[in-house]
Amino acid sequence: MNAPRASKLRSLLRQLLGYGAASAIALAVDASILALLVKKAGWHYLAASVVAFVCGGLVAYVISIRFVFQLHRVRSRPLELSWFLALGTAGLVVNALVLSLAIGVAGLSLLAAKTCAAGCTFATNFALRRNLLFAPGGASSR
Repeated sequence: MNAPRASKLRSLLRQLLGYGAASAIALAVDASILALLVKKAGWHYLAASVVAFVCGGLVAYVISIRFVFQLHRVRSRPLELSWFLALGTAGLVVNALVLSLAIGVAGLSLLAAKTCAAGCTFATNFALRRNLLFAPGGASSR
């Protein structure tokens, strides 16, 4: 393998691992806020899930721009954050679709279906965010 190709592969692996860690932390924040709002504050789970999703998304964004991705296609941070969250919403659609297919069509258990959905959602969010927001092409570097 030539040096530029190996360097790109190392960069991709570093981003993938970093984004995985950022996603795990964001999921913990999301789930904690969801549980707190529903169980302690008495919120309806749908309203609480929106607030929790946005909070988790903010955490994922901050970690991603600080530690994972060096290039930014969008120069405005508020606009970049909006796109980051919007692309995360695409992940929610993938999650719901995979859950529905895995349970309704394949007959998987909820836990097995959620595991498949989490993997698909992670791959979707990483690919969209890396290729649309944090890639070369009109990009600025930190």
